[in-house]
Amino acid sequence: MYEIEFYDREKEIREIRAILDTRPTLITFIYGPINSGKTELITRVIEELPREYIVFYINLRGRFISGYKDFLRALFKLEREKEYKEILKRISEVSLKSLRFTGIPITEGILDLFFREKKYEDVFEFLEEYFMRISANKVPVLIVDELQKIGDVRVNTYLIYELFNFFIRLTKELHLAHVFAITSDSLFIERIYSDAMLHERCRYLLVDDFDYETSIKFLDKYGFSAYEKEVAWNCCGGKPVSLVELVNCEDREERARGMFVFRTGEIETRLKLVKELGDEITIGSRRCEVHYDKLVEVLNMFVSRDEIGMNEVDEVSKRYLVRENILFVDPLRKLMKPQSRTTLLAIREVVKNLSKLSEVRRGSDST
Repeated sequence: MYEIEFYDREKEIREIRAILDTRPTLITFIYGPINSGKTELITRVIEELPREYIVFYINLRGRFISGYKDFLRALFKLEREKEYKEILKRISEVSLKSLRFTGIPITEGILDLFFREKKYEDVFEFLEEYFMRISANKVPVLIVDELQKIGDVRVNTYLIYELFNFFIRLTKELHLAHVFAITSDSLFIERIYSDAMLHERCRYLLVDDFDYETSIKFLDKYGFSAYEKEVAWNCCGGKPVSLVELVNCEDREERARGMFVFRTGEIETRLKLVKELGDEITIGSRRCEVHYDKLVEVLNMFVSRDEIGMNEVDEVSKRYLVRENILFVDPLRKLMKPQSRTTLLAIREVVKNLSKLSEVRRGSDST
């Protein structure tokens, strides 16, 4: 079993450190395809921060958030045995190293008050004062992972807009804290990118899969033969999590080809279900029918292309294929591409199989 080292994110690390080295002015959205290493990247940066930084890391992955109380439980870290002043003193005065909290530490009494009052305004006013006190001695860094989890949560208005207003207040207006939001949901990023309230108030950092050269260099470090490296690229591409899995496999070729076959089967099954049972997707307040023929038409574009324009396809098919983690939208470049090279190759295999099946049926009809 190999101990896999963190690899080749120097460019992204430099960008994040450059942001942290200046006073807070903008919200930073870190986005990219699924399993491209976004959380690992930010974790690496956190681990290397000097002692003047204090990090509050909130991971919404796997959290069920349907309303106000769920949001509070995700946001705060309960310190049952400590007083509020003691919490602030510990955060502000510890100077041996940077601190990291999985949530914002508060007392049980304060949390109970928020539960009773049920006002976002109280929560955000409290947090503004909280960060203001800390910023006298420390540089607060607030990180929210999988932010899209609260995208559709409503109480009075959409929670996400209340949160964005608070983030803007922390960064652009008061310069109190750095704010990073991480997401794999490219439709969420598209929605944010087109939102007028965030215009000139945020920046975007893409964390993508490795390119060919980087992938080959990574695999070379772990003793892959020239043949194994080509098989790995042709079946898995530069998806970091897949490459790590191959490193620790006994039969690397078999595992790589297995990933490709499995992904092909997933896409074929999804299309078959739509063809036979139909499906719907909600856009705004409308429920829209997903059409099998249009999905195939979109996928067919990737037979000869790695990327397509996001406006080349109908909106229903685009959103459905992104929702099913088949395609990824990059709104900054106005492009769409498969979620991974494995998915790209699987799409081509699916389209080829559909074409063969169609030819067989035409031949059968002609006889």
